[in-house]
Amino acid sequence: MKTAATGARGALGFVRELGETASSLWWQFFDWLAQVPMRQLVMTWLLALLLTATPAIHPEQAVAFIFISLGLKVLAGGKRKAEIEARRASEQAGTEELERRLVEARMAALQAQVEPHFLFNTLALIGQLIETDPPQAAQIHQHLIDYLRSTLPQMRSRGNGTLARQIALSRSYLAIMQARMKTRLAVSIDVPPELESATFPAMMLQILIENAIKHGLEPKIEGGRIDIRASGTGTMLQVDVQDDGVGFSRYAGDGIGLANVRERLKLMYGTRAELQIETPAEGGCRASIRVPFAPDIFADQHK
Repeated sequence: MKTAATGARGALGFVRELGETASSLWWQFFDWLAQVPMRQLVMTWLLALLLTATPAIHPEQAVAFIFISLGLKVLAGGKRKAEIEARRASEQAGTEELERRLVEARMAALQAQVEPHFLFNTLALIGQLIETDPPQAAQIHQHLIDYLRSTLPQMRSRGNGTLARQIALSRSYLAIMQARMKTRLAVSIDVPPELESATFPAMMLQILIENAIKHGLEPKIEGGRIDIRASGTGTMLQVDVQDDGVGFSRYAGDGIGLANVRERLKLMYGTRAELQIETPAEGGCRASIRVPFAPDIFADQHK
């Protein structure tokens, strides 16, 4: 009994191995049909017809081979095409994912430049005032603490905020600068309520204000004013920062701040957004950012 059972298991194993080999050969033949050029397949058919003149193959077998291989070629070709399209789609999705990650990494790097830029400027200001006006230094120090406590979470965020939020942050920054410049700095802000919920890139408005003060108003002995305005033109949102300072030298480069703004706009919107620097007829400088107008439907939740 034991010998018979052993023989049965051996026969079953042989049959299983034979089936696996046949299956493997079948799929190899199927893949060959999928990839073989039609011209080469036709040559194979001609060779099969020539072999009918010998005892190796009968005419019926050659004809059957031609029809069966033609049918399988059509099926295998469809399968092959579907596999190629699936692989191409997968590769494209992988490329788009890599491009998206690259853009996010570049955005994070650019935004990270803003934080030390602002902090170093403000700390340098406090350092100067400690020598000349300690009470004023203490006041600005307190403004800075209040400002960082409320703004750091947004500075570190990777997305846009609303225009209203950027205006609020700019007011806090201007409070610090007015504490230093006193009557030498006047500020006007004009933003229609219907534009407050529009999305606007984080920290860009503040960079324009910093540039207006640093390059336009601080070099001017009597100081001056900054006007911040927002307007909607069709599908675009425009935010202007205009000063009546010493003006923008057309021979000067953008500097780190403005170059940062241009690069971030390019990454976020492509050619649909821009930064313009103009010299108004009355003097000073006007910096304008134009971005697609897009109300933030979750604006109330951000408050």
